[in-house]
Amino acid sequence: MSGEPGFWWAKLIESQVKKISDLRRMCLEKGVNPWIEVDGGVGPKNAYKVIEAGANALVAGSAVFGAKDYAEAIKGIKTSKRPQAVAIE
Repeated sequence: MSGEPGFWWAKLIESQVKKISDLRRMCLEKGVNPWIEVDGGVGPKNAYKVIEAGANALVAGSAVFGAKDYAEAIKGIKTSKRPQAVAIE
């Protein structure tokens, strides 16, 4: 669980991202490649975090079903990218 269990619209618990990364690293060290599924607080604005950490299955119930446009929400999750740094002159 990467969000507070039992709460609709739970936010991503940021400390879980490191746990996902640690789990992926341990799996690679052991030579196994399981599906790592993340459930809770994942949406278009942060899916990249758990994907970069090593998750390859995302559960995004409220991010999709709470959106005005389901297809757009799913597309946003699939194309989630780390925000680009902006140079300040």
